[in-house]
Amino acid sequence: MLELTPDELLSTTRAVRRRLDLERPVERGLIEQCLQLAQQAPTGSYAQDWHFVVVTDPEVRAGLADLWRQGCDRYLARMDDPGSIPGMMGRVLGGVFHLRDHLHEVPVHLIPCIEGRTEDKGVFAQASRWGSIMPAAWSFMLAARSRGLGTVWTTFHLFREQEAAELLGIPFESVMQAALIPVAHTIGSDFKPGVRAPLETFVHWDRWRPAGSS
Repeated sequence: MLELTPDELLSTTRAVRRRLDLERPVERGLIEQCLQLAQQAPTGSYAQDWHFVVVTDPEVRAGLADLWRQGCDRYLARMDDPGSIPGMMGRVLGGVFHLRDHLHEVPVHLIPCIEGRTEDKGVFAQASRWGSIMPAAWSFMLAARSRGLGTVWTTFHLFREQEAAELLGIPFESVMQAALIPVAHTIGSDFKPGVRAPLETFVHWDRWRPAGSS
């Protein structure tokens, strides 16, 4: 366990793409500890209608990584020249490129799932459905960070969700996949808080106001 205060844990749980240790196995017991903590997350339903699929089989990981790459390439094709984007977005994309090339080597792929599909439904149904699985997934990611594991929330494989469901035996007609979270020990543990905009650029008191207005 890393010696992190609650504030340090919350501010240094980063999206880890480059600094995942591709050589070191992740013990099943560590994953189970994180999942037990995830199960304690606040839930929007009286019954737990969400699930996690933990993928460690190399062939299945390779199949998921291939679907992820297809989705990644489809997304990047919308950009004129993704390799030339400067600044923070450029660094993020550099990490995405790295993960695209190495995702199949990441020792654990975690797939959060939620029962019930929300295609063609309104905002209330969408928010209510996702309001249970996302807190649980974030609790998993915080628990992983505290144990020296790195994670990142990714969704590119969802361009091929039905094919991923077939690969994993997930009943596509009744269960949605929320993400693919790579999990591995991190290379070093000295993560720092990210650079973020000042509060006044995105916080609105009492009612919506243009950014920066008093």
